[in-house]
Amino acid sequence: MLTRKQHELLMFIHERMKESGVPPSFDEMKDALDLKSKSGIHRLITALEERGFIRRLPNRARAMEVVRLPDSMNPSLGGKKSKFEPSVIEGDLGRVPKQPIRAIDDDDDRANAPVSIPVMGRIAAGVPIEAIQTQSHMISVPPEMLSGGEHYALEVAGDSMIDAGIFDGDTVLIKKQDTASNGEIVVALVDGEEATLKRLRKKGQSVALEAANPAYETRIFGPDQVDVQGRLVGLFRKY
Repeated sequence: MLTRKQHELLMFIHERMKESGVPPSFDEMKDALDLKSKSGIHRLITALEERGFIRRLPNRARAMEVVRLPDSMNPSLGGKKSKFEPSVIEGDLGRVPKQPIRAIDDDDDRANAPVSIPVMGRIAAGVPIEAIQTQSHMISVPPEMLSGGEHYALEVAGDSMIDAGIFDGDTVLIKKQDTASNGEIVVALVDGEEATLKRLRKKGQSVALEAANPAYETRIFGPDQVDVQGRLVGLFRKY
């Protein structure tokens, strides 16, 4: 799956190369996507390359090729553009009461009954991908893993958090909140359309999203570019 901007850029490159055989310049890509700077194009190009949609050719300036198109596109490449609209998680998503649970009899199974939590899509621990979309299914979570408030789960794609013990294919339990402390692992929404799982660092007016894998660089953003969507509170793994 691609974000709206990633999809738009991929199709712009593809159509330009069909017409002229030459990829567009970064300035042309910036203007076509109505971005304010070329840094956003560099980020989108890197995301498309790491996810296998394009390949940059060595020793040739601006040289790249389109390796593949989204699976939803037909061979004639005439499919419509998909539009990604990240939705804010609202409502009673795995809500647990803030007040203490009342004392109940030992034979009352409700004391340790698991809580159903919605799985809301996939989250990237690597190149940002869209997440926090619509509920796909439910998982059962032991109540002792939950605190007051709303919780949801996301499936992890990527390996940038492996040194924090988070692997590709894991399911992470997230407590919904819009703030986090330095060093906490969060779901971060970048520029309103890309979500990723990273360690949050703040310094002055800068916000850093830090990977837990030396193969990935720390990414720095302005304070208005990153929105915290939740904090990691648990993890599930299948063997």
